[in-house]
Amino acid sequence: MRFVAGLKCHVCGASYPPEALWVCSECLGPLEVTYDYAAIRSAISREAIESRPHSLWRYRELLPVDEPRTGFHSGFTPLVRATRLARELGVAEVYIKDDSVNHPTFSYKDRVVSVAASRAVDLGFQVFGCASTGNLAGSVAAHAARLGLPCYVFIPHDLEPSKVLGAAIYRPHVVAVEGNYDDVNRLCTQIADRYGWGFANINLRAYYAEGAKTMAFEIAEQLGWRFPDHVVSPVAGGTLLPRIVKGFREFQDLGLVDGALPKVHAAQPAGSAPVVRALEAGLEYPEPVKPNTIAKSLAIGNPADGFQVVARVRETGGQGAMVSDEEILDAVQLLAQTEGIFTEPAGGTTLAGARALVERGVIKPHESMVVCITGNGYKTAEVMYDRVTQPTQIGRGFAEFERVIGSQLGVPAGAQA
Repeated sequence: MRFVAGLKCHVCGASYPPEALWVCSECLGPLEVTYDYAAIRSAISREAIESRPHSLWRYRELLPVDEPRTGFHSGFTPLVRATRLARELGVAEVYIKDDSVNHPTFSYKDRVVSVAASRAVDLGFQVFGCASTGNLAGSVAAHAARLGLPCYVFIPHDLEPSKVLGAAIYRPHVVAVEGNYDDVNRLCTQIADRYGWGFANINLRAYYAEGAKTMAFEIAEQLGWRFPDHVVSPVAGGTLLPRIVKGFREFQDLGLVDGALPKVHAAQPAGSAPVVRALEAGLEYPEPVKPNTIAKSLAIGNPADGFQVVARVRETGGQGAMVSDEEILDAVQLLAQTEGIFTEPAGGTTLAGARALVERGVIKPHESMVVCITGNGYKTAEVMYDRVTQPTQIGRGFAEFERVIGSQLGVPAGAQA
């Protein structure tokens, strides 16, 4: 924490000490960690970063913890050059930032929870928890288990079974709330206030959000210390996209990367697109919606950081794209069959949004693009059951193979290869 200056309100600019605070007492705006960048500039360099272990803590000067407690294998996920996908999209240079293989729970949430859990220990919280649409529940439960912290995760009652199991396996208290994510979040805010528990995305949110910057840090470093032309990010509660922009700006201001910032675009499912609708309508703040989408991890109708997403997209010259559930599932299939990456519907949303931006001419054929994939498809495999070809049934003998498969290939039974 030697580089942390404190907390600051996004809206009115009021300053606070770096404690467990989640809203400004003056205007109820969200709080953000601020840093002593002059001190950081003298302590950080490309060479220092490159010499460190491949985890998010390689950027520790820009993260708000006294001491890393968990997440020693989280972050530094692959940035995949997607050449076959690029041909399909008609773009020269496409990269997949693949947090579907993040450690330990296969989603981008392991970044933010590593920071939130470490800070929870610093602040002396005895219980660690979250409100979640699925991925966060699993990550919070896993990191709490590693730290030996009692854990409560609160989820909507209709969450995908695999995501419920993905949290329950770590033996937290799983509480299913009869309502959507916004109902869950509202309840958890009351619990955090009454019981003094540390909730990753409520009273620890300012610290939690800082973990998301590491995706931007890694993209720039993995591209050889340069920025892409475009980044497409999914939007749920709004944590990720604004911190991607913040991370790029910090690297630019610290002299680690030169050049213009990327245009950063927001992708949402049409059934839960308050941010994209605000961008299209010219609004400053998103108007809440009632989510109805197959992409349950993006089904947040009243995003906590929605106004920041709107502001950052506009500041970078980005745009929004909302896509149908059918387009989302098509994109899940496309990514799998072109690049061998199986993502959940949130990732399908991002790729479908990127495809829409290319088709609209927002992303030009000669430009570079990074598509942020934030979760693993095996957690939501049931959404693709009706879209895959069923196995071809044959007997045990070679003649049976020739009869069935050979005939499909146009090879007569008994013919020599």
